[in-house]
Amino acid sequence: MIFELSNNRFTNIVIKFLNLMTMLIAFSYGLWILTRVFLFDQFITPTESMMVTLMPGDRIIVNKTIAGARIYSDFDFKKEGVELKSWCTRARRHVMPNDIVVFNFPLHNGKINFVINNVYAKRCIGTPGDSVSIVSGFFHNSNYPGLIGLEKAQDAFHNMPDSVFPPEAFSTLPWDRHFTWTIKDFGPLYLPRKGDYMKLTAKEGCEYRMILEWETGKTIMYDWEKNQVFADDKPLEHHVFKHGYYFLCGDNVSNSNDSRYWGLVPEEYIVGVVSRISYSIDPKTGKYRKDRFLKKPI
Repeated sequence: MIFELSNNRFTNIVIKFLNLMTMLIAFSYGLWILTRVFLFDQFITPTESMMVTLMPGDRIIVNKTIAGARIYSDFDFKKEGVELKSWCTRARRHVMPNDIVVFNFPLHNGKINFVINNVYAKRCIGTPGDSVSIVSGFFHNSNYPGLIGLEKAQDAFHNMPDSVFPPEAFSTLPWDRHFTWTIKDFGPLYLPRKGDYMKLTAKEGCEYRMILEWETGKTIMYDWEKNQVFADDKPLEHHVFKHGYYFLCGDNVSNSNDSRYWGLVPEEYIVGVVSRISYSIDPKTGKYRKDRFLKKPI
């Protein structure tokens, strides 16, 4: 009888312990999910486009509180892309030039749409309301007098002869013979703010065709001879922008697939700002890079 009582007591203790551990694991998992959703997340840098600031294999910590955490209101994601339906928590501040930003790549099959987990990391060159340009390989922002990006990288880029770049890599948007923009001499290009009113001529129709198509849901055409813009064959004389847009480029300016080629990033597509490199593993050797542990990218 005494043995049975002891055995039951032991069983009850084990059950209580297992219940406690289950609750602890569930609480820890829930806390981890909430942290990733509202505060911080981690991504792996896959390419060399942000060298030497970010290296392939860097695990980067992205702070979501700066621009506000994005909360999805529709989870019907598709590989070919969908219309993003979400809202954001209150931001601590605006994204600024020189911030390193993680964002969802905006352009798929020639149209702006949202693909979950298709994320890039680039440096912010311009924010809504700015005019950005590249002059002889150096970035400029009408509202930011300081240096944007890495001076050494841009200086090396400036000294590279144009002939080292293949034509398809040297030319940039808006891919029209009326513009002579290149990856080294670009703009100026105004970055629309939400609520901006803009009169549209053929020039604006050419520059902003993709975002006009996204915002209006119509096919945008422009006629240089008539100096007009058309939406589904009807004249479009002006537009009020529904979103704010960012211009983002890689620090490896001679070898980066960025806004120079595929255009502007809607503010809703921004995931957050890179705050630290948690750790780094060289993808070629598999070795841990000690010098990058908790390093703050500049």
